Amino acid sequence: MIKILVDSASDCRKNRELFDGVIPITVTIDENDYLDGIDLDADTFYRLLTKRRNFPKTSQPSPEQFAAFFEQAKKDRDEVIYLALSSALSGTCQSAVIAKDMTEYDKVYIIDTKSATHGINFLAGFAAKLAKQGISATEIVTKCEELKGRIKIFAGVDTLEYLHRGGRLSKTVAAVGELARIKPIITITKEGAVSIVAKSLGKAGAIQQIFKQINLCRPDPAFPIYTLYTFGEENCAQLESTLSKKGYHAAGRLQVGGTIGAHVGPGVYGILFVAQA
Repeated sequence: MIKILVDSASDCRKNRELFDGVIPITVTIDENDYLDGIDLDADTFYRLLTKRRNFPKTSQPSPEQFAAFFEQAKKDRDEVIYLALSSALSGTCQSAVIAKDMTEYDKVYIIDTKSATHGINFLAGFAAKLAKQGISATEIVTKCEELKGRIKIFAGVDTLEYLHRGGRLSKTVAAVGELARIKPIITITKEGAVSIVAKSLGKAGAIQQIFKQINLCRPDPAFPIYTLYTFGEENCAQLESTLSKKGYHAAGRLQVGGTIGAHVGPGVYGILFVAQA
């Protein structure tokens, strides 16, 4: 049997039953440790984020956490496909590589998704569907590697405060940007890093910038489009309204958890889709 494994950075709360295991990432807020997705849900995380002065920290799972899953799979003679949080954002993928070496089991396949949040969730769901169709593990890995670079995420950031707190903008740049009502558009690059791809004045301009990126990448109609939000859905609803007017219809609205949300804050609105090959 093929086992599909993800980590909690995938934000797979609503379709967790599709996967055979979810390795939790530890989130530390004011010296309190929480297991993401177990004793810390997304809404609670954002409430804590906005009330606490200290910036939250995340800790990658230990190799032993992965090794326990891999050892059981080895005992059961199962194959494992682990779809990991981007190695450019965390050492979680490396922990899994170490665990594979520890267990000495070559039926563990590790995919560096070069993505985060629902980009991982989408790719893992794709892998799970192929597994149910009886596709071999090696072929699933090949298909996932081909698809992962086509998964696009673009999002508008409502405030520059959290990009500053996370070290991605200087205090001066953030302050000037807030005064000028600058709204950056972020993406996850092909290298798997979070990057600012465009800037605009005001929310309406930011939504237009998101559509500019959509038109540049050309969504593949064979795959669904999803909208994304962090905390507070008003901005996302506005984006969906504009999407509908332009002929794009979202298959669902998905919440982004703390791994990415800590760096962008509440009020974020965005889109996930698969670009044409």
